Amino acid sequence: MLALLSFALLQPAYALDWSRTELHFQYGNLAVPTFAGGGDAEHFIYTLQHASGWQYGDNYFFVDVLDAQDSDFQDFDVYGEWYANFSLGKITGRKVGAGLVSDVGVILGFNWARKPGIKKYLPGLRLSLDLAGFAFANLDFTAYIDDSDGVSSGGAPSESNSFMIDFNFMRPFEIGGVNFSIEGHAEYIGGRQNEFGGTVESWILAQPQLRWNAHDRFSLGIEYQFWMNKLGDGATDESVVQTLIVWKF
Repeated sequence: MLALLSFALLQPAYALDWSRTELHFQYGNLAVPTFAGGGDAEHFIYTLQHASGWQYGDNYFFVDVLDAQDSDFQDFDVYGEWYANFSLGKITGRKVGAGLVSDVGVILGFNWARKPGIKKYLPGLRLSLDLAGFAFANLDFTAYIDDSDGVSSGGAPSESNSFMIDFNFMRPFEIGGVNFSIEGHAEYIGGRQNEFGGTVESWILAQPQLRWNAHDRFSLGIEYQFWMNKLGDGATDESVVQTLIVWKF
């Protein structure tokens, strides 16, 4: 996390076209998959999130610290995702795309979770979409390649490879001169098998946020989390609203 933060914040200013870094606090009562005992648990989630653009593309990462009030599931666990997109339009200096597609990129991703020992690699393609009123909208198609530690190393079971489709976006708007935004993402990850031959179900995860941007550096709002087959558990679906506080710098 410190290495990523240093890369994001300590580069010379001229290296970045734009930069946005945020700290989030979220609170909600999240579902616990049946393989971890089932039921639900109150969660405090602390997030460092960064996005920036540079000469040849853009970068995005977040790191979550999950402080569940259930000692058996996500009790002070750490989870992060990182993505680097290389814009063919920026690299070639020409418009790449047509119609709704304003650019095409090559994207490389990495997902990591500390306690379960999970590591995933996500190479693929990004379609940048030109949607009226949106600050950005991207449709990503990636592989979902497993390199997890596995049960023999004390982690969660390793899995076969799969794929991901993700739509990520930001749509600002005003009501009575007050600034709001809807932003977030929705993903589909295909089914796979774990190292014991068990089925890991495909899932749909959507995490849209509604923000009241009270100040250039401060937002309040909610995040709605919908997760069908949470963490691949066919017996666990989640639909929950979480409190959201955002500090931007």
